[in-house]
Amino acid sequence: MNILGALWGFLLLSSAATTTATRTTPPILPSYTVAMTAYNAVPAQTDDNPLETASGAYSNPEVIAARSQDLGEQLPFGTIVEIDGPAKNEESCGYGVVAPLIGYRVIADTMNARYANRIDVLFDTKSNYTMRDGTVQNAADIAGVCHGVTVRVVGRLNINHMPKTQKELAAIVDKSSIALAVK
Repeated sequence: MNILGALWGFLLLSSAATTTATRTTPPILPSYTVAMTAYNAVPAQTDDNPLETASGAYSNPEVIAARSQDLGEQLPFGTIVEIDGPAKNEESCGYGVVAPLIGYRVIADTMNARYANRIDVLFDTKSNYTMRDGTVQNAADIAGVCHGVTVRVVGRLNINHMPKTQKELAAIVDKSSIALAVK
């Protein structure tokens, strides 16, 4: 009976060890500290074809972001990012006002070469706010320049299958997180 009990205990312990060893922990996804600005898909703020991004995707202000050229390797087209505002408030940064419009973003555009270590969020030309003084400003103008913003990679997608809404993008992120945790 002692041999059977010892064998049973061994099997239980080895089974527990195997279960623990095969569990996968989610990968640590990279994050970057950058400056954040914003833009509209208009010729004065893009090239002569404002409705098409550098990746060839449609300039959808609900899901698109651009990155500076120096971040091309770290944030290739199709990278899905989550953007967290700066740790300290700056007068030039309106992140707190425009944050509800940001959500997740897909890197699908490139900024002018004169910018470095920067993310540029695309906003709709109709995303306007009435200021306290009664003037109306676009979200891109309100965002300003925010330093110390954290950009966290949360997934990747094929740029040819760009979601149209934040809801669709969030569903992709949820599936992507599951897939990354299983790998």
